[in-house]
Amino acid sequence: MSLVVGEGLRKVYGPHEVIASATFAIERGNRIGLVGRNGQGKTTLLRLLIGQEELTAGTIQIQRGTRIAYLPQDPPALADVSLWDYMLTSFADLRQIEDQMHQLADRLGGPDARKDLLNRYGEMQAQFENRGGYDIEHRIKIVLSGLEFTPNQYGMPLAKLSGGQRTRALLGTLLLRQCDLLLLDEPTNHLDLEATEWLENFIVQSNGTMIIVSHDRTFLDRTTTDTWEISFGKLESYTGNYSAYQEQREMRYKERLRRYEAQQELIEKTRSFVARYGAALRTKQAHGRVTRLERHLKTEGIDRPVLHQDINLRLNAAKRSGDIVLRTADLAVGYPPHRPLIRSDDLQVLRGDRIAILGGNGVGKTTLLRTMLGELPPLAGQVRLGASVQLGYLSQTHDNLDPDLTAIQTIVAVRPTELTGEQARNLLGAFLFTGENVFKRVGDLSGGERSRVVLARLALEGANVLIMDEPTNHLDIASQEILQDVLEEYEGTVIFVSHDRYLIGQLATDIWVIRDHGVKVIGGGWDKFLRWREREAQASQPEIQQMQKAPKAPVAAKTPAKAAAKA
Repeated sequence: MSLVVGEGLRKVYGPHEVIASATFAIERGNRIGLVGRNGQGKTTLLRLLIGQEELTAGTIQIQRGTRIAYLPQDPPALADVSLWDYMLTSFADLRQIEDQMHQLADRLGGPDARKDLLNRYGEMQAQFENRGGYDIEHRIKIVLSGLEFTPNQYGMPLAKLSGGQRTRALLGTLLLRQCDLLLLDEPTNHLDLEATEWLENFIVQSNGTMIIVSHDRTFLDRTTTDTWEISFGKLESYTGNYSAYQEQREMRYKERLRRYEAQQELIEKTRSFVARYGAALRTKQAHGRVTRLERHLKTEGIDRPVLHQDINLRLNAAKRSGDIVLRTADLAVGYPPHRPLIRSDDLQVLRGDRIAILGGNGVGKTTLLRTMLGELPPLAGQVRLGASVQLGYLSQTHDNLDPDLTAIQTIVAVRPTELTGEQARNLLGAFLFTGENVFKRVGDLSGGERSRVVLARLALEGANVLIMDEPTNHLDIASQEILQDVLEEYEGTVIFVSHDRYLIGQLATDIWVIRDHGVKVIGGGWDKFLRWREREAQASQPEIQQMQKAPKAPVAAKTPAKAAAKA
């Protein structure tokens, strides 16, 4: 029996039909990647599954006793407890069994000890052990370490953690609960590269049933067994991971287009025959052809397959920079009066380089970019720009946009004396802003829309050096792929921070790794980085391996043997 079955699902908000038709079945062990353009209804479908949204039509049948857990993109306020105590909430049922074991152990050591109590204790202990009760502390440490929490954070109140840390804490509790169905909406949003890879391995090894919404192509390829696409209000199922889905989708589109064109040819031939012979001796044959056509259209007719419009992005450097784009000398970056986040040996960027900057959360990647831009003065040393360098910047927080300006005002401001409102509107149209959307305040736009405004502005600026902080954040996969192609064709220099392994693998010519408050320069792309990382891992034993060797502490206060001896 399927874990969950949805039939004829439909969801409407006012005049807007988000989901027109969705029918599916979720089997145990399925790990489903849920993909589609931004705004197509992915999050809505997850909320329908957990009952946070009401269906307009259709049914959802969930197998009795199925436990479902949900990680939203923006998690709700969490309980005012420590991080460790919050992790313990995932084991509420086991901790209840543990408390009962303690109570029985006390009774076994007292005057009312009986054989039936000893048997009951043994049954409870077996259940506790089989469900991993003696490994609770060990399992929590593994998850917290993988999600980048350090031991000195275990006792911190959740209220003192950042928004990203609270999201990771919620993810940790869901991973520990071992629910029947786990719904993850952008689980890698607040994870760096190492934590993302740890989560991939955790998901694959868990063999759990999941639906995963993600814009991380590599993550989907490594974790999912099936793919659902929501497009134009309809849900379609594909077998395999994201790469397999891409191939099948292309084949499916071509086959539908072939069928549609054959259908249109049949319609045209029928019309021509009727027009030619309908009033003559062959009226009966004409009516017969019309009847057959109508039957065909009713049973096999299809609409013309449609594709989403893509952004039309071109990035051209207005002029060529010098051969040396940027140099640093004895550089230290950070925020006074604190100690520097990064001290680096002399760094150099040459024209045409595509440098990916990698490192864990909070190590100073964005701070380094801002220092290169001149937005933040160095604590020591200097940054020197080369001849004819013109910088363009994409911030992951979009803090270089004025939230009170409209989208069209933001574009006109790039070239106020040259660009007309109509030209700005046409440019925004190429970035999927239609109708009155061009007059929306930047502060009212979604993250993806703001990213497209920044890209439109970069297209106008003609910069020959692009500095980009998480450029694929907020973009759906189709837009990510377009940006990747554009950056590959771009003739200038690119310095970018990213956790997007697909983008790094396709674009980076060199990689800078920030660790231990320094910068390690790795000449070459992603493969060179992987080989370097493997050598580093072999040279020093990871902390997680030491944790796995930690002894397992028993929980029950008294063992059955001791209790029986006292009885």
